[in-house]
Amino acid sequence: MPKSIQSVQPPLKFIPQRLNRIVLQISQWLLPFFLRFRTRPWLVAGIVEIEAKNAEVLAQLYQQFQSGKVRFLLAFRHPEVDDPLCMFYLLSRIVPKVAKEKGIALQYPVHSHFLYDRGMTLWAGDWLGWFFSRMGGLPIRRGRRLDRQAIQTARELFANSGIPIAVAPEGGNNGHSQIVSPLEPGVAQLGFWCVEDLLKAQRSETVFIVPVSVQYRFVNPPWAKLHRLLRKLEIDSGLSVQSSDQLSGDQPQEIDYQRLCRLAEYVISEMEEFYRRFYHQHLPDTPELEIIERLHRLMDTGLKVTEQYFNIQSQGNFIDRCRRLEEVGWSYIYREDIADIHALPPFKRGLADWIAEEADLRMRHMRLVESFVAVTASYIQEQATAERFAETLLIIFDMLSRIGDRQKMPARPRLGWRKAQITIGEPISVSDRYFKSQGDRQASRQAVSQLTKNLKTELDQLIE
Repeated sequence: MPKSIQSVQPPLKFIPQRLNRIVLQISQWLLPFFLRFRTRPWLVAGIVEIEAKNAEVLAQLYQQFQSGKVRFLLAFRHPEVDDPLCMFYLLSRIVPKVAKEKGIALQYPVHSHFLYDRGMTLWAGDWLGWFFSRMGGLPIRRGRRLDRQAIQTARELFANSGIPIAVAPEGGNNGHSQIVSPLEPGVAQLGFWCVEDLLKAQRSETVFIVPVSVQYRFVNPPWAKLHRLLRKLEIDSGLSVQSSDQLSGDQPQEIDYQRLCRLAEYVISEMEEFYRRFYHQHLPDTPELEIIERLHRLMDTGLKVTEQYFNIQSQGNFIDRCRRLEEVGWSYIYREDIADIHALPPFKRGLADWIAEEADLRMRHMRLVESFVAVTASYIQEQATAERFAETLLIIFDMLSRIGDRQKMPARPRLGWRKAQITIGEPISVSDRYFKSQGDRQASRQAVSQLTKNLKTELDQLIE
């Protein structure tokens, strides 16, 4: 989460990938440390073990890739910010180890290019752009209808680079290990473009998309820490803290679930009143509605407040609307229409700063909505696990933190040591689908849509 913006900024420049083997090697050496102690404060609970299922599939694909027989894209689930580190561990440690055990000869490096959100460098700093560039990463502006430079570069790398490419088809992390958000069509489209580019170059490689699932589990369920976190959220929100004897239920999970629902209802009620009173939004007091219905209505209201300010229509699902608002907001802040910000006279500079600051404030409504796009009413009810409780509480923590401290986003509490499980799915042949889809433009669009649906099904089935 970037700090509050109070002045106009220069345009966001594209950061070209400059894969550097020295940076890559050093990162591989430091990877176990990064996994355990990714953020401050030090000595926090991180990831202590990473397991991979069907890693031999990837080892074989890398061998075929290096032999010039196939091209492939890794389409990985993106539930949270630790996923890239886990994918890096998979490729740099697990796949080479499995290949050695199975007698599969691989050349160094076993690595991949990857797409990342350009906005990450805004809250993390310019150093992250430098680092990702040297690791082979490409920034993409998610809200743009067509980020031509990023897409063209990704297309070129997919067809011609000496290593594959990895993309999160959900477009961002949704905070849920066991829910796959709607997929964006970019991954499928890249696959078809790659086949097309190979045919034009009279090359015979087969193109695959490889679904990869990433999930997390606690080594020991941290129920005591979850209880304390829930209590902290109650206090921070202004809700009175209830003791266990005031609630019904025999198990700690049942009691905590009741407290979680009570907290959610309270926060939603407060936000409804906030939008009624200060943004003049029509939100009828309807206590008969389910919590999830009220949440969705509230999310729609928050997006409308921002859309009305930027004068854009409400189109698509919550994720689509968030992406469009991000790009429009950035156009007010990172001004491509100003050649030199410092050459502006004070009057025009003041106006530009004013617009940038107000745009940043309006976008904060969208950021709140963005955190809740995958929240469902039944996620915890279906399985009252520590993992699902933790994911839901951390989403609420993020929301309260964004509102409570606009200048600095507090680090998430580390609840306990975790294991990551990565599952490699069956590679999906894009080449076969390409030849079947030849005809008119409508057939091609349908093929991209169908491949996206099939990929979503495969990722859903990989969840355990």
